[in-house]
Amino acid sequence: MKAAIVGIAGTALSGDEAALFRAAPPLGVILFARNIENPSQLRHLIAEVRRCLPRGALLMVDQEGGRVARLRPPPWRRHPPAAAFGALFAKSPAAGLRAAWLGGAAIGAEAAEAGFDVVAAPVLDRAVAGADRVVGDRAFGADPRVIARLARAFAAGVLAAGVQPVGKHAPGHGRATADSHRALPVVAGSDADAAADLLPFLANRDLPWMMTAHILYPAWDRRPATVSAEVIGRVVRERIGFGGVLVSDDLAMEALSGTPAERALAALAAGCDVALYCSGAFEPTRDLLVGCPSLAPAARARLAAARALAARRRLVLDAACLAAERDRLFG
Repeated sequence: MKAAIVGIAGTALSGDEAALFRAAPPLGVILFARNIENPSQLRHLIAEVRRCLPRGALLMVDQEGGRVARLRPPPWRRHPPAAAFGALFAKSPAAGLRAAWLGGAAIGAEAAEAGFDVVAAPVLDRAVAGADRVVGDRAFGADPRVIARLARAFAAGVLAAGVQPVGKHAPGHGRATADSHRALPVVAGSDADAAADLLPFLANRDLPWMMTAHILYPAWDRRPATVSAEVIGRVVRERIGFGGVLVSDDLAMEALSGTPAERALAALAAGCDVALYCSGAFEPTRDLLVGCPSLAPAARARLAAARALAARRRLVLDAACLAAERDRLFG
């Protein structure tokens, strides 16, 4: 399989997409709201995708809760943003941590029932006054110690559903004053200034997956983190100590330059295990997959460990009961 996870265009797999996936199979496919209408359609689409991909391929969904939700009501449940758990924690740490676990477990259980293997959550970034709102209420709060605890509880809930969580966006997006979907943010300051950003990632370095940030940190390198061997090697792998699967943020975002295929190769060369390209546009997706290398042996080992961790942690869960208990805690 290619070292890439890609998006598709619509609510059914096209003939061109099916042929491409058979000829140059990606590690997996990520689905968005444009791909999802209802549970029946989604089951059919996922079955179509899996028929075209090798055994062991992954289905991913970006499902944090709040404004980042691809499984939406109706028919799926509405889930609160991360900031809501932080506000509850401020009133009662025990209630906040329990609600965060329940929130992750409810999202994980719904995702597992729908057929997904990986959920792109939780966000480990800080909420920082004056920063771009792209993070905003997606963060558990401003205090890195609180973020670390709530994110860990949320991720444990996702794992309890047998689903692999993805901590994002390493090594920290919170201080960015621009949205990396539209431009390249520059996070200035010294190495010491980044200590608070790094703390939630350090505390959660045993997560099975993390996602990189398309952000330039001049204190560390002249290249954005996603394509920086310095940031990935010395900060994410060594300083944070993350040993799991490292996936790029969406390479279709405007923070990076070059063609999608060039961006993917740069991210993989810098140390990402997997390149993520979400646009669903066929031609750039084809070019990316054709030019993308196969998964490296180290990446295959990390993926196997992530899958095994989710299998070990899986419990029998009832999403409706989990969501009901969570909602009672919010009062």
